[in-house]
Amino acid sequence: MTNTVLLSLGGNAILPGRGPGSIEEQFRVTRSSMVHVADLLESGARVVLVHGNGPIVGNILLRNELARDRIPPMPLDVCGADSQGGIGYMIQQTLQNVLHERGIAREVATVLTQVVVDSDDPAFQSPSKPIGPFFSADEARRHEVRDGWRMVEDSGRGMRRVVPSPRPVRIVEERVIRGLFEAGHVVIAAGGGGIPVVEDTRGRLRGVEAVIDKDRTAILLARAVGADVVINVTAVDRVAIHFGTPRQQDLECIELDDARRFLAEGHFPPGSMGPKVEAAIEFLEHGGREVIITSPPSVALALRGEAGTRIVRTTTTARVFSSRATP
Repeated sequence: MTNTVLLSLGGNAILPGRGPGSIEEQFRVTRSSMVHVADLLESGARVVLVHGNGPIVGNILLRNELARDRIPPMPLDVCGADSQGGIGYMIQQTLQNVLHERGIAREVATVLTQVVVDSDDPAFQSPSKPIGPFFSADEARRHEVRDGWRMVEDSGRGMRRVVPSPRPVRIVEERVIRGLFEAGHVVIAAGGGGIPVVEDTRGRLRGVEAVIDKDRTAILLARAVGADVVINVTAVDRVAIHFGTPRQQDLECIELDDARRFLAEGHFPPGSMGPKVEAAIEFLEHGGREVIITSPPSVALALRGEAGTRIVRTTTTARVFSSRATP
């Protein structure tokens, strides 16, 4: 196998939504994910890793809030950098240990990654990405007045801060990442979608209060390293249409046109599978070979075509749907 793989790990590959969230649990869950990454490397694939930071950056923001009377809160770009470093360290060390145990001589490096966004992106005028802890109505009003936050009610659970989610334009450290990768190293980069920065007319960078969609940045990175395949590791084994209904149908392999159609029909909501499918479409439109969406234990099987959902430009046979459906 000589595939060049961009492996995009969801936050659940580091810290599941349930559980105590201790550092011991985070290392345990990270190790279970890295075993499957090691399987890919052992089979001959070249791998670049991108990871989400959802649960962990939320904890960082909560620490900001709880300690604000004693320590000045850090801005969102610094919180993103904090999560990149911490998660990158866990992935890097854990993968190094697994590879060492298997006698595989590969170096692993984490690159703290800045991603340029457009200061005129419409997202800055319409913040929509919920982040951080939930607040009461009184607490939310206090943050609106004191901090200038925009707050919204979130699914009956309380008020929550929303921030812009602009499209990524350019990965600042692209040449560094590509150099490490071409030298044969495993690179961890663009964690949490990257640290959002804007660039002035003189090329100077400045962090901004925003969150970049990890799946969109992953596609930029895949193109930068010449990846053949993007594997999006998430909480489900396969993508489904009519999800959560008696008509649910899991997808094994679909063509690009079908992915566009299912997206337009509303099968992939913006808050869940939508960004992953949109990113898959963009990758294939720019020459990528295929995108696979699956769960951590199925990564190696999915690359052999034995698990997951494959999205391709065209297939030589009719598209195939899984026979599994919700009872």
